[in-house]
Amino acid sequence: MKKHIKSSWAEPYRMKMVELLKMTTRKQRQKAIREAGYNTFLLKSEDVYIDLLTDSGTSAMSDRQWAGMMTGDEAYAGSRNFFRLEKAIQKFYGYKYIIPTHQGRGAENILSKVLIKKGDMIPGNMYFTTTRLHQELAGGTFADIIIDEAHDPLSEHPFKGNVDIQKLEALINKYGANRIPYVSIATNVNMAGGQPISMKNLKEVRALTKKHGIRIIHDMTRVAENAYFIQQREKGYEKKSVREIVFEICSYTDGATMSAKKDALVNIGGFMATNEWDVFEEARNLVVVYEGLHTYGGLAGRDMEAMAIGIEESVSDNHIRARVGQIEYLGNKMMDFGIPVVKPIGGHGIFVDARQFLPHLSQDEFPAQTLAAEIYIDSGVRTMERGIVSAGRKPNGDNYYPKLELVRFTIPRRVYTQAHMDVIAESALNVFEERKKIKGLKMVYEPKYLRFFQARFEKLK
Repeated sequence: MKKHIKSSWAEPYRMKMVELLKMTTRKQRQKAIREAGYNTFLLKSEDVYIDLLTDSGTSAMSDRQWAGMMTGDEAYAGSRNFFRLEKAIQKFYGYKYIIPTHQGRGAENILSKVLIKKGDMIPGNMYFTTTRLHQELAGGTFADIIIDEAHDPLSEHPFKGNVDIQKLEALINKYGANRIPYVSIATNVNMAGGQPISMKNLKEVRALTKKHGIRIIHDMTRVAENAYFIQQREKGYEKKSVREIVFEICSYTDGATMSAKKDALVNIGGFMATNEWDVFEEARNLVVVYEGLHTYGGLAGRDMEAMAIGIEESVSDNHIRARVGQIEYLGNKMMDFGIPVVKPIGGHGIFVDARQFLPHLSQDEFPAQTLAAEIYIDSGVRTMERGIVSAGRKPNGDNYYPKLELVRFTIPRRVYTQAHMDVIAESALNVFEERKKIKGLKMVYEPKYLRFFQARFEKLK
């Protein structure tokens, strides 16, 4: 009797159009990265072969999304596409009140202005750059309450995005619930390496915050990826659909911010959502000041239509299985080569441990920034730093020194093939084999905010 062979995952789509890429020489890339101040954010897109800088706004939209854009109602007020988007968010996520924004940080800005007052503490399961900055600009202070395993790249904990309940309780006891406007819960924690929070842990956080009358605000940028990991790793969810798990995750929170440029498969757009009328009322007044009328929030009608369709496509089991499967393929190939990566493999990219990759460089020599530049020089693959440069400075001006010094190989959704993954892994191996010859960087220009976007560097002699 013939033995059944389990089939591999494959993309649940076929290609109708391709974009031709520019191929460059090593000499051209050396010149390009030098002119960019060894900051991959400052490279020209046309000089990049495989672009893994971010998964934000870089997804390939479906034929349904492109068709939907042709139905854009570009009325200044009351666009029918807004009501389509509102209905999609209510159906798939369950939040009552919706405010569209141009992208996630627009929602973070408004949320912070509405909820945070000077002296407040905002606990969260690891910081994210723009989120923490908006909290600080509003007068608050971020407090990390993620489990210790999240800061260990070698830990195989299946849910490294979990909250340490004891850390959260200690903060509540120290500062009081009245100084904590909300607990910030990210699904699939970016800075930890795309690591999920478990449903069990989220329920525990909900029980504790409910006891003290504290909100949970959900950074739901990659909620579908988190739901997939719950489906694959958490007992009792193996037979539930990603769509069902996403809805349940949202049900334990009081509101959300979302950059729809990730999970929701659009090139621009985001929203703030809340279940509280008073919060909604204040936020929809502020959105008019910073983004646009509350029924378009800085977006064209066509963008809201594409978002509504993308939300539905994002919670498809077939889509998310292939999306995460591509990440796992790349991660496993890198590990086979002996390249130090954050374990377990995350949901939106591979995070290479630059400290282990370049152990001869101190953190003040920017090992992750250096490694991202070297990968580009080798192959034209653009990655990004997630370490001391991204962490920025404390309010007193001192550098933050994060335990994780990472290079993020972020995979856009529905864009690259398995052959591209092979090229990426082989480039990482090429650089790994020459790692002892690599010298670090010094920062020669530092902007005031979010320095990783625009900072410039020079090679150390």
